[in-house]
Amino acid sequence: MARKVPEINAGSMADISFLLLIFFLVTTTMDVDSGIVRRLPPPPDPTADIPEVKERNIFNVLVNKSDRLFVEGRWGDISNLRAEAKEFLANPNNREDLPEKKFEVIPYLGEYPVSRGIISLKNDRGTSYNMYIQVQNELTAAVNELRDELSRQKFGVKFSELSQDYTDAIQKAIPMSISEAEPEDIGGTK
Repeated sequence: MARKVPEINAGSMADISFLLLIFFLVTTTMDVDSGIVRRLPPPPDPTADIPEVKERNIFNVLVNKSDRLFVEGRWGDISNLRAEAKEFLANPNNREDLPEKKFEVIPYLGEYPVSRGIISLKNDRGTSYNMYIQVQNELTAAVNELRDELSRQKFGVKFSELSQDYTDAIQKAIPMSISEAEPEDIGGTK
């Protein structure tokens, strides 16, 4: 006579599996890659005239394939880049070799001299990602420090603590004017 094989009750197995799945989904963290925050300009109107930018209004930063900086026609150092960019954009003494300023009426600030300066960044195709990020961080930090200084001067608080209206005013007074060119073979091994 054939014996019956006892069956295992698997009715609750689906429930347990589902609960384990939910547990792991809720407790697992995902690494989120964060990029560099930049708002790209709209595409240029093909019929519009391209405005001339005076040479004094451009701060040239080149990074070669050996991760060496070439700032404003001379070899530079990453440790000085932030200070040089701040000096260029602020032009506190209105030097003729630094960018000109245009007075604009900005809400909450009144008439304010806005720098016409543009930081032009160009990388070699062989530039390391680490150096690229370091340069981006220093240039962004220069603008952020200028914004923070103006915010403290005008409103008595850090830029990050301002309301949206005041933030917009500071951003108009000190725009994030970083222009990045397409990487190419710049060269230089020194």
